[in-house]
Amino acid sequence: MIAVIDYDTGNVKNVMKALTYVGLESILTDDADEILSADGVILPGVGSFGPAMDELNKRDLVPVLQEVVQRKIPLLGICLGMQLLFETGYEFGQHQGLGFLPGKIVEIPAKEGLKVPEMGWNQNEVLQPASRFAGVDGKFTYFVHSFYADCPQEIVVAGVQYSTFIPSVVSQESVVGMQFHPEKSTDAGLDLLKAYKGMVEEYVDTRN
Repeated sequence: MIAVIDYDTGNVKNVMKALTYVGLESILTDDADEILSADGVILPGVGSFGPAMDELNKRDLVPVLQEVVQRKIPLLGICLGMQLLFETGYEFGQHQGLGFLPGKIVEIPAKEGLKVPEMGWNQNEVLQPASRFAGVDGKFTYFVHSFYADCPQEIVVAGVQYSTFIPSVVSQESVVGMQFHPEKSTDAGLDLLKAYKGMVEEYVDTRN
């Protein structure tokens, strides 16, 4: 069972439908016991960094997510959920993030001919061909965002070119982030969720 974190940010129905399609049962929850007993945890999100962190804190979910990482339960952050995995966000001020990944969330730089937010399809380039998520190489995925992760290259699995290089998939131990929406990215997105499913299955085997 996959616990999809319920913290009142964004529509998660499509995420849960996509999980069902790749063979993962899921539940939308903010209950600590349900989250910590899950085989995998997904942190979705659409909106702004600061209010999203406020909501996680209000629901006492930050220590729960910290324990998820300590237990090495596979944690996947999607879009804003990926951004919250980092140390600091600079959207409408400076905000402390979850700190599971090194780096900061900063605004996409302006460039003539390109709009911010980036909204639409962009082609991924893989930097870590040995990663389980390397299947995204050369494939287009769907983005909607104004901020991106400025982070060490060693955790960047893949990225896209816009007005700057934007990490699209990041990974460190049991923590994974996807800046795009896999649930809106047709077969490429589903393949990545299948790769996450493999990560979950390995965790379950280890736990058992």
